Amino acid sequence: MKVITVVYQAATVAAQTAKVMGVAGKHVTPAAFMSTLWAPIATMWLVVSFVVTALVSPVSVMAKSPTGFEAAATVPQAALPPQGREVLALVYQGGAFRYDKDGTVFGNRERQLPPRNRGYYREYTVKTPGEKTRGARRIICGGIQPTAPDACYYTDDHYASFRKIVQ
Repeated sequence: MKVITVVYQAATVAAQTAKVMGVAGKHVTPAAFMSTLWAPIATMWLVVSFVVTALVSPVSVMAKSPTGFEAAATVPQAALPPQGREVLALVYQGGAFRYDKDGTVFGNRERQLPPRNRGYYREYTVKTPGEKTRGARRIICGGIQPTAPDACYYTDDHYASFRKIVQ
């Protein structure tokens, strides 16, 4: 319906332009029509094509939310690696965590997660088998109570991207 409205408005503007230019209702050759109305029609055509593209393009599905952040991709809790499911269970139990850094404030410096006050997000390491260091996998949980987070996110690429964990 939006597309029809936009096209109708564009046609209305073109008709009004034709009246102003003195060619409305007159028989005009295609060449004369194009020479007198080319600029307004071309402008309207560009506007309409951009609007229609924005309305029906798959890219519009990825538009940012009113908060300015794209809707996060999701990952079912059952699809997390076993180590991730273990860490998530520990979050809800309040510990005990394997690494000293677990449960510390996550600053969201990469700004991949929705903005919140400092202290809202906490990070937890998801052990990568065979890795001698903490590795790249993390679970970030946000909320007032660390044992009752509002939302948790999983990253397997050291904060480059996040997926919201869903039940």
